[in-house]
Amino acid sequence: MRDPSAALPRIRVSENGRHLVTETGAPFFWLGDTAWELFHRLRREEASLYFADRAAKRFTVIQAVVLAEFAGLTQPNAYGDLPLDDLDPRRPNAAYFRLVDDYIDLAAAHGLYVGLLPTWGDKVTPIWGTGPCIFDAENAREYGYRLGERYRDRTNVLWVLGGDRPAEHEDTDYRPVWRGMAEGIRAGTGCPALMTYHPMGGHSSAEWLHDAPWLDMNMMQSGHGNGRDAPAWDMIAADYARTPVKPVLDGEPNYEDHPVNPWPAWDPANGYFRDHDVRKQLYRSVFAGGCGVTYGHHAIWQFGGTRYPLINRADRTWLEALDRPGAAQVAHLRNLMLSRPYLSRVPDQSLFLSPAGERGDHVQATRDAEGSYALVYLPRPLPVTVDLSKLNGPQDIAWWYDPVTGQSHHAGTYPAQAGVTFSPPGHRPDWVLVLDEAARGFGPPGR
Repeated sequence: MRDPSAALPRIRVSENGRHLVTETGAPFFWLGDTAWELFHRLRREEASLYFADRAAKRFTVIQAVVLAEFAGLTQPNAYGDLPLDDLDPRRPNAAYFRLVDDYIDLAAAHGLYVGLLPTWGDKVTPIWGTGPCIFDAENAREYGYRLGERYRDRTNVLWVLGGDRPAEHEDTDYRPVWRGMAEGIRAGTGCPALMTYHPMGGHSSAEWLHDAPWLDMNMMQSGHGNGRDAPAWDMIAADYARTPVKPVLDGEPNYEDHPVNPWPAWDPANGYFRDHDVRKQLYRSVFAGGCGVTYGHHAIWQFGGTRYPLINRADRTWLEALDRPGAAQVAHLRNLMLSRPYLSRVPDQSLFLSPAGERGDHVQATRDAEGSYALVYLPRPLPVTVDLSKLNGPQDIAWWYDPVTGQSHHAGTYPAQAGVTFSPPGHRPDWVLVLDEAARGFGPPGR
């Protein structure tokens, strides 16, 4: 663990508005894990085990909710404490919030940031969920101020409003509530702590809030209800094209081991999302322009199966889920992205001279705007034809990068010309083609 007295550097938006960096300007890759019920359900020893595991797997952000989804206002935490007195956001329960303090500090000791949701959305928006709705613009601002003041010195706190809900619904506008909460947080922190908004599935924060001055970064949720290969890349691209420029990431793609299309009734023939499904969404959303991405496991977000029953057909306990293959594989994405110049990276589908494909066949490319490298994600081991003239120099070095193992092997040197076809090895379901300007002398990708 890190020295608890050594604060993590604060995170901000990069100068070009596309990525996240530390306060010293170093690239920061948001590799999140959804631990929504963390404060509500875990004991200290369990939280310590969970943080240690995620730090070892190279996650950077843990997304967790103060006022949790599952009867978070009326069911006590693991130590018997409710978060609020009389369901009043202006009357926090000191014992409950001391535990939140402890877990945020414990995360920092493991080198982890906390994407802190002040509340799940059912406490604001009565569309579905148990609620009850307790916020208005006035008490949301006061609640936000208390939280901001409380965590102003926690440099590992990144603020996430929303909680799986739209900011507008039918004839009701909930933006004044979220604006009040955001303004309260900003006033309480006294500093420009990074802030975003977690929307419902199939939507982006940009739909309602892109121009909000408090929204530093857009977050979308490609979600779990649109079958395999929901076009997360299109959602990312739409937000990437908006002005003013803001970073964007998929804050909740399909969870590993989540039933496919479970609503309104699950057909077992649909099966579950497994690690390949996870990798496809993560790589393609990042290559489409995401400043990071969030992994999630269906048992871990709910921390079910030990003291709490599993919901929505989860097929294992959260402890069993810690070592699922997808959770170990996501580190290879982070390692890959940071092994090449990062802050000048842009999406570029014009790299392809063969069809990009649809849904499960969709290939996605990203490259250095300065021409030093390109990355191509292939969800299936099918040939792809690319334009190497997009890179600098007379020659390019090709690598095949395995997103399952993080290993790579040299695939030859090629003249920097249009119309070069690459055929991936066939022994893996997906691959990344890495193309480097030869003169740059990059080492193997991912290292």
